[in-house]
Amino acid sequence: MDVWKMSIGSLSEEVLNKLSKMLDNPTCGWRQLATAASEQPKFRCSEKELTSCSLQVLSAAGSPARTLLARLADRSCSLDFLLHCLRKMDHQEAVQFLTTTVAELIQVTEQPQSQQATAGSRVVLTCRASGPPGLTYQWFRGNQETGSSPELVLCPLSQAHQGHFICRINHGDNCVFSQWAHVQLVRSAGSSYSSSLFPGSVSGLRVVHQPRSQAASEGDTLVLECNAEANPPAQYEWYHNAVPMPQHKTRSLKIPCVTTEHRGEYRCKVFNLYHQAWSDTATISIGPSSVTDASWVEVDRGLATDKVALLIGNMNYVHHTQLCAPISDVHELTNLLRQMDFKVVSLLDLNWQEMHSAVTEFLLLLDKGVYGLLYFAGHGYENYGNSFMVPIDAPASYTSEHCLCVQNILTRMQEKETGLNVFLLDMCRKRNIYDDIIVQPGLVKVTANIVFGYATCVDAEAYEVKREDVSNGIFISFLKRRVCEDEKVTVMLDRVAEDMGRFEITRGRQALELRSNLSERRSLTDPIQTAECSASYKARNLQWAVAHVLPKSHCLQFDCGVKVQLGFAAEFSNIMVIYTRILEKPKEIVSCSAQLTDFPEGVDIDLKKSNQETLLEAGSLLLIKEGLPSPEAPSLYTRIRSLQRLRTELTFTVCLHYTYSNMDEEVQERQPVTIGKPLVSKLNLHEPRSDRVCSASSSFSLDSFSVTECSSFTEGFASVDSASNTWSHYAQPGRDSSSADRQTSSRSANVPEETDCPEFFGSPEPLVASKSLPHSQVNDLNYKFSDMCNFHSY
Repeated sequence: MDVWKMSIGSLSEEVLNKLSKMLDNPTCGWRQLATAASEQPKFRCSEKELTSCSLQVLSAAGSPARTLLARLADRSCSLDFLLHCLRKMDHQEAVQFLTTTVAELIQVTEQPQSQQATAGSRVVLTCRASGPPGLTYQWFRGNQETGSSPELVLCPLSQAHQGHFICRINHGDNCVFSQWAHVQLVRSAGSSYSSSLFPGSVSGLRVVHQPRSQAASEGDTLVLECNAEANPPAQYEWYHNAVPMPQHKTRSLKIPCVTTEHRGEYRCKVFNLYHQAWSDTATISIGPSSVTDASWVEVDRGLATDKVALLIGNMNYVHHTQLCAPISDVHELTNLLRQMDFKVVSLLDLNWQEMHSAVTEFLLLLDKGVYGLLYFAGHGYENYGNSFMVPIDAPASYTSEHCLCVQNILTRMQEKETGLNVFLLDMCRKRNIYDDIIVQPGLVKVTANIVFGYATCVDAEAYEVKREDVSNGIFISFLKRRVCEDEKVTVMLDRVAEDMGRFEITRGRQALELRSNLSERRSLTDPIQTAECSASYKARNLQWAVAHVLPKSHCLQFDCGVKVQLGFAAEFSNIMVIYTRILEKPKEIVSCSAQLTDFPEGVDIDLKKSNQETLLEAGSLLLIKEGLPSPEAPSLYTRIRSLQRLRTELTFTVCLHYTYSNMDEEVQERQPVTIGKPLVSKLNLHEPRSDRVCSASSSFSLDSFSVTECSSFTEGFASVDSASNTWSHYAQPGRDSSSADRQTSSRSANVPEETDCPEFFGSPEPLVASKSLPHSQVNDLNYKFSDMCNFHSY
């Protein structure tokens, strides 16, 4: 095999680190390498992946180039293609280094093969390698060296030769190992051999009956058989999905009344005093029970043509109680959905027009067979069976005209012939006394693919646990532990409901309610199959990144000789962090810092928290990872919110403050910067859409829209690098603190004793009903609802 056809992953860590240092620069570096590699589609990095690379600069040991090389290695990028890209970039130093390094690589061209032979015969194990002149070979049986040439001859073969062999090829300090080869002694007809470990008799082990793959229905009895001939007698140990089953230690595995929990791969380990063997893998699929004789085959599980999610968290209400938890909850759910290949857009604090536009764009992303998921955390209510999401600009006495009707969105989703419609609503469902309109959202089709997961029951409130740093909603605190399970959506949510039911603090107050007509086994983990909708799928893929493109990192050169790096990171689809750091400065300058200023009017930025030395001081809790090392050079961070309201290109000034060693007076230099419209600002969500898909009185049809034309929101689904969520009090319109206090006290007589739940919330947290009683009682060992200070309703 040509050594240049080897993967980048075959390079040593030392070589990759040296190559990364050459590529960690803004002019001829890792971004240019990513652009050059994109000529091959399988090596093309999404904007989310490029942003992940750029964030490595926040770590002292982080390297964007090293992260990019690792991604290319994971996609089996060859050394010759890497060399081609480096030459295309005209990076002469990296080309020379890679060429010299590869010339010294050792590549095994012929691997030794396992063999079986009779006693007294001749066995030859061969290992050959290509590389620099002067390669040497060493053969080992276990840790015992047995030869020093490319061929190892075992003749005459005896019991002492039986075992596993490996060859090491050396050149100076470099070495590689071959694969293991097993030499096994077998008996010829009419002869036998004795084990040196078990004198006087024959020891051995051979599996003669293998367990077989099968399909079963829920409630059936599963039986698997494994049998072996062995001396001494064999013992058996069964494994399910590589996990031991200590209760099953016989040749027959019997499981009565199976459920979907029992599907997967089964193997049996057979062993005695001297030998061990594994059975073949038996794959067991479990389908729903049926009154017919028709068999259920696991391969008939759902396949999505795509998976799209819109997550909205409203916190900073103008006329209503401020919430805390949506920021962290949206953040956590975003990351979990991305693990399951969902294209996610996460947005915080939307007014009516922005919510309307966001949902409109979300609907345009849907197509036949697409899984659509809508999550909302914020104030809400339910009237006459319809659920309403409250925007942040809703008036004090809001009605359905000021809100978005969830059932109306559902009818529009069904028009797209979606494969699965999931609504996760983390909001109150109390009756709105100011709204007596009975909304008619439209006829819901019988599609058997609808799932509603409500954080609480009808006419009840949803709660959050408030902490010093980040708050969490009760619903997401339990959902995040289950949402990635490879189970039918309804089964997964049922388990979440059971978990919540065991939580003392919410018992009798908040219980998940599941409404569904889902007939097929549809899971959020279902794979994406694009064969039937390849055109629309490719169109979505081409547009995903557009609305989440971060500005490219800038390097600003000032007249005084200072070089400043300007970098960007996405916290949400509509929240961005800008950081500045000093890359170079002359020796005569003793101190300098680069600060951002002159932001245009209308840009949502807290000037008191701008140009801070830490992300925490800048107000960005969720970009901080625990234990993150300090950057090599100090950085200043500025957080920009509500990018969906940005109407023009974002411009600002980088102001460099510096002091010379022989001067006391500070000097300033300024450079204007324009970075275009970053992230979701390209969608212009502040502009009215032509239809009213979400309003209660909507009658507009979306049939005229085509997915293949790609909405602007498809551009937004790829690369929100992180999203954040927080939970808090979803109040009813017009509800004041006194009424809440009265409600709390009136219910306290029938409240269960509260105990902490460290399994979900770590150390004990003081919890209280929304309009709380004095904090002096929070240190009690047992809490009641009427005594809690950090337990809030939505």
